[in-house]
Amino acid sequence: MGAYKYVNELWRKKQSDVMRYLLRLRCWEYRQRTAIHSAPRPSRPEKAHRLGYKHKRGYVIFRVRVRRGCRNKLVHKGQIYGKPASQGVSQLKHKRSCRARAEQRVGRKIGTLRVLNSYWVNQDSTFKYFEIIMVDPFLKSIRNDPKINWICNAVHKRREARGLTAAGHKHRGLGKHYTKHNATKGGSQKKNWKRRNTLSLRRYRK
Repeated sequence: MGAYKYVNELWRKKQSDVMRYLLRLRCWEYRQRTAIHSAPRPSRPEKAHRLGYKHKRGYVIFRVRVRRGCRNKLVHKGQIYGKPASQGVSQLKHKRSCRARAEQRVGRKIGTLRVLNSYWVNQDSTFKYFEIIMVDPFLKSIRNDPKINWICNAVHKRREARGLTAAGHKHRGLGKHYTKHNATKGGSQKKNWKRRNTLSLRRYRK
């Protein structure tokens, strides 16, 4: 087995003494940094390379901090002056996962780079930490590489904001399984449902 195989086995045993100690130290370090900061190298090299990262010019790693838990409605004293149906404050759930939100935040902050993929690196009681693989689409080393120059096309601008990354596909319900994902043909579950339940009476019908 190669070295990355052994590293991958370590990361699969997060409750081991070695990983608990390492994650605790790294979590302390991440807490001292800003919410979005660049990392000199990936914390999980085997995971980053599996998701498309290469150690060459044009690839950048950003580490992002996202607050865990539900989102509270920002209302004064928790009072909503309206109908009872809209009076929820504290148990509102995010539509997107923490990982998808982390991708969107770094994509909004560094607009010239393109989001390739992301992965979990750490978490504590308050935050989750993710590393985002970013690609610079204007460098010759990227534009001349046939394996990655697809991301230089204009249609891949802000792909993380449109649910086109792996994390985005997940919260859109897209996939290849037979039960849950079979209802997403056509783009999403909502679009599929609407197409099947809309009566279309065209002018010229066969």
